[in-house]
Amino acid sequence: MSALPAAHEIASAVRSGDLTAEAVTRTALSQIERMDPALRCFTSVHRDRALRDARSLDARIRRGEDAGPLAGVPFGVKDLYDVGGTVTLAGSRILRDNAPAGVDAVLVQRLRAAGAVLLGCQNMDEFAYGFTTENFHYGATRNPHDHARSAGGSSGGSAAAVAAGFVALSLGSDTNGSIRVPASFCGVFGLKPTYGRLPRTGTFPFVHELDHLGPLARTVTDLAVAYDVMQGYDAGDPACARRANEPTIPDLQQDAAGVRAAVLDDWFESGATDDALEAVARVAAALGPIRKMTLPEARRARAAAFCLTSCSGAALHRDRLRERPEDFDPATRDRFYAGSLLPAVALAQAQRLRRWFMARAAELFGQVDVLLAPATPDVAPLLGQKTLRLGTHEVPLRPNIGIYTQPISFIGLPVVSVPVWTARGLPIGVQVIAPPWRESLALRVAAHLELRGIVGCAT
Repeated sequence: MSALPAAHEIASAVRSGDLTAEAVTRTALSQIERMDPALRCFTSVHRDRALRDARSLDARIRRGEDAGPLAGVPFGVKDLYDVGGTVTLAGSRILRDNAPAGVDAVLVQRLRAAGAVLLGCQNMDEFAYGFTTENFHYGATRNPHDHARSAGGSSGGSAAAVAAGFVALSLGSDTNGSIRVPASFCGVFGLKPTYGRLPRTGTFPFVHELDHLGPLARTVTDLAVAYDVMQGYDAGDPACARRANEPTIPDLQQDAAGVRAAVLDDWFESGATDDALEAVARVAAALGPIRKMTLPEARRARAAAFCLTSCSGAALHRDRLRERPEDFDPATRDRFYAGSLLPAVALAQAQRLRRWFMARAAELFGQVDVLLAPATPDVAPLLGQKTLRLGTHEVPLRPNIGIYTQPISFIGLPVVSVPVWTARGLPIGVQVIAPPWRESLALRVAAHLELRGIVGCAT
């Protein structure tokens, strides 16, 4: 399905002179022009800027300069990242009249400094509040593996663009599962780092306490290279941690034998389809011997995450809701209205539970190294589908796609979502969850699974 090689292969060929960055960029732009009208991954394509950047990179290589570890690699960004000269829409109509961003977001700057070539901005749920990227204003992003199905959200355009081969890397955001859900549905790798690891400077916020940024890619190596070049403190984000960079590429070469893994049961099995449970079992078998463990009160943690999301989102958009309610997607607007009605005591209780729940997770990591859980309860739903069956219960689809991702982002743990292929020919993701600041461990386990052929993107 992919028109492009993996990111690390592109970079190697461009650095060696076997390919030019301009040729790679033209190939990617041509694919987008021909195929994206059917998929709607992009909200804007920056053709002229991309070609200028590619030619500049080729000139640097001809002068013998270091082109960077991502030399010539085409990438896209979820449309809540600032891109200099472009209005940051965050999937909305109400922001269209804003002034264009003056400079790129910090992570965009870091990828470009590493040689990557930005092609454009990618479709998303309005203000990142959704799990399907059926955008009310810009249309639905379709799943590259079945155009009748959802790409997931809210980073749906980013995941679908990687799966379709339009770009080798994308940047998404994850508040309640918005990297891991579309990675699951589109069959790509996605990394949600530890909360505070990557700076959010220059991105449109959703929930300060829960927002994470991270990459999506077709290989674990690509995910790790992108993550490594984006690490580093930035004062523009008050939540960004002052921690030393943690190179992850060397760890990918280590065998995962001896890594102690456990499958999360109870909440993380309830409602999951056979496809989801079988995917976790296949991953677990490759890491065995395996045990099951319970992360207590995950149901309440998910409810608390909903509370934080609703309250913070409503507060952020309070003036817009009052002055221009007609410019919102009605479904998004109603969720924000509901959040504005929650009492302050509910927010305080949610924060207390958050600290307690983190302590329970720490107890589990005192016994094992990584935890495994489904990323989604099922494969990608059909576009327009309104309900989802969780066990014996029929529930609204959009709020419940993230039932297994929300408790994990609630406490900011690093996760790699790895794609497993089902007998139905559709992908589904498994979360490889590590302790705080141990992204390298989650990536090493993912690389081990990829090498053994247990997980991987479609060829």
